[in-house]
Amino acid sequence: MNNPGLFQAKWNLRRWALCNLLAIGLLCFWLWPTGQMLCVIFDEWLFHLLNDPLASNSTWLHVWAVASLRPFDAVVGVILLALLIRGDWVFKAVQVRQAFFGFLGILLLLLFVRMLFSKLAAQMGWQHSSPSMVISGAIHMSDYFPGLEKTWELKDRSSQSFPGDHASVLLIWGMFMTVFAKRIGQVLVIWGLALLFMMPRLVAGAHWGQDDYIGGVLLALLALGWGYYTPFAAKVSGALLRVTAPLFGLLGKLPVIGRLSVMRTTA
Repeated sequence: MNNPGLFQAKWNLRRWALCNLLAIGLLCFWLWPTGQMLCVIFDEWLFHLLNDPLASNSTWLHVWAVASLRPFDAVVGVILLALLIRGDWVFKAVQVRQAFFGFLGILLLLLFVRMLFSKLAAQMGWQHSSPSMVISGAIHMSDYFPGLEKTWELKDRSSQSFPGDHASVLLIWGMFMTVFAKRIGQVLVIWGLALLFMMPRLVAGAHWGQDDYIGGVLLALLALGWGYYTPFAAKVSGALLRVTAPLFGLLGKLPVIGRLSVMRTTA
């Protein structure tokens, strides 16, 4: 494929170390008794700010109830994917396929890191229940929409809410896109969407803030450091580009699909 390389097949030790040190620093701050106390104070304030209006504001209740449904996660995924593979926005059209495969590899690495970290958290006793299960007077959206909870998996509680896996996916997408963003407007759109789509779990009380700004950020930093600032993304994207080339060659001949940026091979 005649496209510029997005990923370098070498280690960027400075950025790799920075990502890992920031992740370790966040964990140490969270484990520090004073840091944990500050997180709890902030999170209780944030929870009441977001959750209390559910009882008095019908619009607030219905908007966030829809956003807390499992199918809405699929809608979010489509939006994030559309921006990732939109040619000549963050990535040039000829780079889109390589960017997609590189992000896919980093996303899979994130899932692996999360699995390991979740086991560590369980072993170390770091897990906790969501605020909707422990804060007195919490508003449960499932009480208002019991049918949605059973049919569409409305999520407003969790007995193991740390770390925020939903947030970690949004954060790694935001970090990945920001690495390549060239304009402040792009960065504002990227992080505006990432933060907006993190909100449903916080409003519903399925997660504490620290599940996201400590646990989610920690996981995303580790995945970015080990995925992007090492040869990992270059090797994964290169292998997938070669393996899928015949398939994309066939799909590129289809009337509508063939016009997508992800089908482009040359400038």
